[in-house]
Amino acid sequence: MPDVEQATERTQLLPRLARDRRLYSVQQDPDAESTISSHVTKEEQLLSATSIGERLPYNDYTTIDWLHDLVKDSYRARSVHALRGFRGVLGSAFESGQGWLAAALIGVLTAGVAFCVDIAEATVSDWKLGYCRTNVFSNREKCCTNRHPLGTAKVNLGEDCADWHLWTGDYWKAFAIFVGFALAFGTISASFTMLTKSTLPTAAPPHGGKPQSPIMAGDRGVVGKSMYLAAGSGIPEIKTILSGFVIPHFLDLKVLMIKAIGAVFAVATGMCLGKEGPFVHISTCVAYLIGMLFPKYNENGRKMRELLSAGCSAGLSVAFGAPIGGVLFSYEEISTYFPRKVLWRAFLCSLFAAMVLKALNPTGTGKLVLFETNYGVSYSPIHYLIFVLLGIVGGLFGGVFCKANFLWSKNFRKYSIIKNHPVFEVFLVVLATGLLQYPNPMTREPGDTILKNLLADCRGASKGWMCQQEAKDDKGKYIGWLVHGTLVKLLLTTITFGCKVPSGIIIPALDAGAFFGRLIGQWVTGISPGVFAMVGAAAFLAGVSRMTISLCVIMFELTGELEYIVPHMIAILTAKWVADALEKESVYDLAQTVLGHPFLDADHAMKLVQRTQELVERLIPPQQTMQEITVDVPRDNKVSRRTLDEKLDKLKRRGLMDAGLVLTQNGMLQGYLAEGELDFGLNQLGKHWDMTSPIRLLGDGEEGDLDLSMFVDRTPLTICAKAPMEYLVEMFGKLGLRYICVVEEGSGKLVGVVIKKRLVVWLESLKH
Repeated sequence: MPDVEQATERTQLLPRLARDRRLYSVQQDPDAESTISSHVTKEEQLLSATSIGERLPYNDYTTIDWLHDLVKDSYRARSVHALRGFRGVLGSAFESGQGWLAAALIGVLTAGVAFCVDIAEATVSDWKLGYCRTNVFSNREKCCTNRHPLGTAKVNLGEDCADWHLWTGDYWKAFAIFVGFALAFGTISASFTMLTKSTLPTAAPPHGGKPQSPIMAGDRGVVGKSMYLAAGSGIPEIKTILSGFVIPHFLDLKVLMIKAIGAVFAVATGMCLGKEGPFVHISTCVAYLIGMLFPKYNENGRKMRELLSAGCSAGLSVAFGAPIGGVLFSYEEISTYFPRKVLWRAFLCSLFAAMVLKALNPTGTGKLVLFETNYGVSYSPIHYLIFVLLGIVGGLFGGVFCKANFLWSKNFRKYSIIKNHPVFEVFLVVLATGLLQYPNPMTREPGDTILKNLLADCRGASKGWMCQQEAKDDKGKYIGWLVHGTLVKLLLTTITFGCKVPSGIIIPALDAGAFFGRLIGQWVTGISPGVFAMVGAAAFLAGVSRMTISLCVIMFELTGELEYIVPHMIAILTAKWVADALEKESVYDLAQTVLGHPFLDADHAMKLVQRTQELVERLIPPQQTMQEITVDVPRDNKVSRRTLDEKLDKLKRRGLMDAGLVLTQNGMLQGYLAEGELDFGLNQLGKHWDMTSPIRLLGDGEEGDLDLSMFVDRTPLTICAKAPMEYLVEMFGKLGLRYICVVEEGSGKLVGVVIKKRLVVWLESLKH
């Protein structure tokens, strides 16, 4: 028969496959075979003859099975290397090079998107003040300095620019126009973001609310919440995805486009946010879309996440012109799984992103360094005390910000008018931002321009407003503006982060630190105040994000100042220690708590568990739950279809979506059948059989059987109920498990099963 011949063609890969009776029984029905072929990859079909069973593509909101995907990729690689002749040589070459090719493409496309966003944002932002007479789509710098993208910088035409037309010369009219444009841009950005609304179930209790019983919460599931896929920076969600969680549509082309457009208008409002965080989301979207073109990544969740980790580095590379910092950021802050080969591909991806962006030259300077400085004078040992002071204040800022933003999200955003009308919240925040920032000449510009001005060295030929103020004998008003800028940035960043527009926390934190550092620098002689602005910016960002090595590298790539690595290290480490003393979790970790994603931070989890002296039996589900998810398989290895239908309905009512059934015989564990595979077997494959047909779950299939044994994992990992909880956390964290079966001490009989979401819920309860 043709179907049998098709199976025997793979005998060189898996000799048992052609003789495997589980597949043979299904292959007797052409419709059933067609159903399997349309839902299950070739590599998964090969796994049906093994003890680990085959898997369907991960259904939404589940965690991937890292170990299964590891074995699956091994089968795929062996099938490639088993080819002979010229075809085998080409296959092996492509197998070795497709990861590098994908990384290069990600870098190139990410740079292209970043170029478009940078150019559009600069133009739209300047429309709040005026427009260019020669070209309304030119920003103020391009209009007045003749700097052009795709070219090199030309001679500066001076401060007075006849081509740039202000809307009005009257202060109050200009104030009103500024706020009016900002409100319009904010409404546009939020409206675009609303197009990406999605609903997902949460694994953790509602943020700030009273935690439910960890066992019962895991059984009943938690009510889902609305999520706007293009809102925020996307970094908390990306961390969750890279840890093995599946968030549907978060990396789709639609989200990428809306994120880019929304970021343009959100940054143009002047709100305390930046486009650097969204660039990480955009680069990850590009990585996902590129990965979908390669079967190696498209059909394997583990390999896809390797590519996504490499793609993350391109986001920071184009955001700050920091290719090395981007790689380290992906390693330190984003990725859970980062082997050496991912490091190399992230390096290539970041390199191509930086090369292409420099060639496109969105700033018109012809340089990759965004805020190039040359302070000339080095620091002395006495300045270490000031750097420590900046670190302490940066840590205080970070700790206070994290707590304040969490409380703001918990209390203010619970009101129905805010919760149900996110655009109205954005409107209020933009209004407050315009009213508070416009009066201060130093906070009127976009965030990156503010940072550039604060890092300036006034000892040279600079004639900017800030340098003119520092040259005066009476600096009282100027110092007042610096204090005002620091406090306003703290306040506005607190209420802005979490709004339903694309936004990042990096630039606002850098701005606040630069304001404070510049303020401190007014009382230090013999060295440029810009030095302390630079170090203060790093300290404040370290307090908020808890980044260390990657942040230090980003700062010297951002400014080109290698001389000040040691001051950055001092301030960053001090800020991290102080912030950790106030709040253990960074702003991204708290955002994950707010969103309720089942993210397992192994380090934080271990610290929590070490205080409890709990055993694994603490997480064994109630007896009723175990009865619902346990199938006692008879000796003939067949179960009635009605029984499985009832158990599937109960699984769906629990709402966890990556739970499943444990199969036993005489109390001994025999296998595990995940909910997704069970649903497929009953409702897709099962429609080709009579409703009264029994279903085989174990053993070899026979002709005419409705056989689901090919989907059963016969080698589930187990742990003793009396084992310390530290064992369980380590196994979930290091092995990337979806579930683990719990057996009784001594007898080895099954007593429970723990899924990753159940562990996450219990860990959340410990925090409260």
